[in-house]
Amino acid sequence: MALEVRQRQADRSRETRRKLMEATVECLVERGWARTTTILVAERAGVSRGAQLHHFRTRGELVAGAVEHLGAESVLELKERAVGVGRDPVAVVGLIADFYASDLFSAALELWVAARTDAELKTIVLPLQTKIGRETHRLAVELLGADESRPGVREAVQITLDLVRGLALANQLADDHRRRAGIVRHWAGMLEAALEEGKR
Repeated sequence: MALEVRQRQADRSRETRRKLMEATVECLVERGWARTTTILVAERAGVSRGAQLHHFRTRGELVAGAVEHLGAESVLELKERAVGVGRDPVAVVGLIADFYASDLFSAALELWVAARTDAELKTIVLPLQTKIGRETHRLAVELLGADESRPGVREAVQITLDLVRGLALANQLADDHRRRAGIVRHWAGMLEAALEEGKR
């Protein structure tokens, strides 16, 4: 009986934490870093201020938790989207471009911009940026069947990731999906040629 009670408490605790993480990401996307407060997050999550303080005593702790959540969710989402995508460069580049144009990237971007002038936040955000970059690079190589031991191949994959991040930035202020689709198709052709050249 006591074990069941502890299990229910642990489940409730995990659910509260999940709600707080999702609410933090939503607030970052909708209101930005400056207007994302612990009180607002608790209200959005539908949890009491006491429950929020039990999990995260400060805004810094809340953001650290959200950063961890963002990293895990971003990588998981990208892997799920990659299921069934063949080696077609247009499909692969489109997949990664869509991932970077998602709300998860918008939330991460809010933190990255704020971290530029906030030393404490920077120590939290930098590992997230590194993790997402490493995972997306690894997945792109895998999906494209790219041999990075060949000259120019690693650079071609990295240029792809840098390009789609830039396209995602352009999408922050207005819907840019049509232009993005055209650039993705054009770049995918150039990438395919670079990968073929690397095989010679």
